[in-house]
Formats: sequence, C-alpha cells, structure tokens
Amino acid sequence: MKKLLGEARRAFLVELLKNEHAALTGTELAKRSNVSRQVIVNDMALLKARNEPIIATSQGYLYLAQQQSTTFERQVASYHSADQTAEELNLLVDAGVTVKDVTIVHPVYGDLTASIMVSSRYDVEQFIRRMNETEAAPLLSLTEGSHLHTLTADAEEKLDAAIDSLKQRGFLLEDM
Repeated sequence: MKKLLGEARRAFLVELLKNEHAALTGTELAKRSNVSRQVIVNDMALLKARNEPIIATSQGYLYLAQQQSTTFERQVASYHSADQTAEELNLLVDAGVTVKDVTIVHPVYGDLTASIMVSSRYDVEQFIRRMNETEAAPLLSLTEGSHLHTLTADAEEKLDAAIDSLKQRGFLLEDM
C-alpha cells in the first residue's frame, strides 16, 4: 500500500473510524495507513484539536457520531475495591447501558476522567485483560475506591436498572 501523507492520511483515518462499528487500535490504523503508530498518535491529536469527535479508549480509537436524541445519560457515584471492577462493570452492561467513562476527584489534579466505553461482557473482559497485561491500576485506587461513571443508554429504564443493580450490590457511594 502507498504511504498516505498528511491531510490525505488524516482524512482517510476519519473515514475509517466513521465506517467502523468497533474501536480501532493505533497499531491497526498504522498498518492500514502504512505509517508508524506514533504518527497515528500525532494524527489523532491533530484531529481532536480540530474538534473531530474522536476518543481514545482502552480498546482503541472511536469516532463518536452525532448521538441521537434517544440517548439518555446519567452520572453515578460508585465505591468498591479494585478487585471488584469487573463485577461492577458487568452489573452495568448487563442492565443494557454503556459505561462511557470513569472520573475521580484527585486532591491535587482535580477531576481526572478516562474513557472506558464498555457496552458488553466481552468489552469488560477485554478492558480487564488490558489492565492486567499492562499492570495498570484503576483510577479508583487513587481515591480508595470512590469514583464516578457516566452511563448512557437508549432508555431511562436501563439507567434505572443499572443503578438499582449497583445499589443492591452496595456499590453506590450514597450507600456508604
């Protein structure tokens, strides 16, 4: 494949991400564009600076198309140990929601938010596998377990069910 240069490559990357229904890793994008992964990282930074709705998740890059007005969003405060992360995420996705991100309130840096974008048990499994492979600590380890999640769903009832599941398990921060 011919190496794409600058703007042509960035336009190609945007089209790839728009047409993909799953996240694409930097390595995959690099292979498809015949450049290094670092070039992709730089391209993504430039595209984000131009307000392209691209996010980096643990599974790769996603292009966030305009969300339909039928998408509901809620933030929930949660509390549990790092060992219970998979259990918490599975409770949420089993209710039919997407866990968009995790936020902690750090005493020095303030709000720290990381994109998660998990919607299924498979996504949760991949997220946990990646954390284990990289030996990365979850953000909640910086706050002794307290954190926030932004949840999205196509129905308010799914958000209610997800929060009820957290409450029943004792993971809601208000239950403390």
